[in-house]
Amino acid sequence: MDNEPFFKGWAKPGPIPPGAIAGSPGVAEGETLDAISGHYRLFQLKNGHRFSTDDVLTAWYGTSWCPTARTVLDLGSGIGAVGMIAAWRLPGARFVTVEAQEDSVRLARKSAAWNGLDGCYDIRLGDFRDEKVISADERFDLVLGSPPYFPLGSGVESEHPQKVACRFEVRGNIADYCATATRHLAHGGFFACVFPISPEEQEARVAAGAKAAGLTLVRRRPIILREGERPLLGLFGMMRAEDLPERMRNQTWSEPPLIIRARDGSVHPEYSAVKLSFGFPP
Repeated sequence: MDNEPFFKGWAKPGPIPPGAIAGSPGVAEGETLDAISGHYRLFQLKNGHRFSTDDVLTAWYGTSWCPTARTVLDLGSGIGAVGMIAAWRLPGARFVTVEAQEDSVRLARKSAAWNGLDGCYDIRLGDFRDEKVISADERFDLVLGSPPYFPLGSGVESEHPQKVACRFEVRGNIADYCATATRHLAHGGFFACVFPISPEEQEARVAAGAKAAGLTLVRRRPIILREGERPLLGLFGMMRAEDLPERMRNQTWSEPPLIIRARDGSVHPEYSAVKLSFGFPP
């Protein structure tokens, strides 16, 4: 059973889900079952796409700046890392997630069952650009996205299809994420995503996608993976421009960088505190 209250001196917060008590659904060959938030767990392929710092930061950023969300949409949701963390932080919220890869959807559904989220967690198989997948009248307080970063053919592609689609733009790019988000945001809703900010052309793609979709970049936070290095990633929070006072429609608040690891390789003190906030060992 996986309901021990402590892990290496850290008291695991949050509810104990049914899977931690019953041990089901079980781990199949080629899979692992890994900690994600408190007692929540995530099914992953041993040799496929694994959740990353990008995923957990997206969930943390979105739920931090939209803490009262009752409805959440996770675009290109993969194996469910972003959505599961957001669900742990937003108990009672209703989730819709959209993912085009069948194997990733299968794993996400196992995780939702293990974590006891079946009643509030709608996992849809499909391309979120297909208007049949998300109804035109569906609106969400919070939209989350961890888009692929690079056009196809712009780098070395893995032999595993699950990894390729998570890194390269097989089905849509950052502009498609922005366009879909703005169509489905409730009034005053918030869209949070992660994307590279180096080289500068990458961050320019975020700004262009947001502008084309009628979104304002309300806030951004650079991510430094190791102290002393330049920031490679950025977290972005957007709202529909028409939902903002006129004076804020072209205004972005740039936050201080978040450092993941200190110079000696240890977890940076601030990131340790951030990890505690989404139920992950510091």
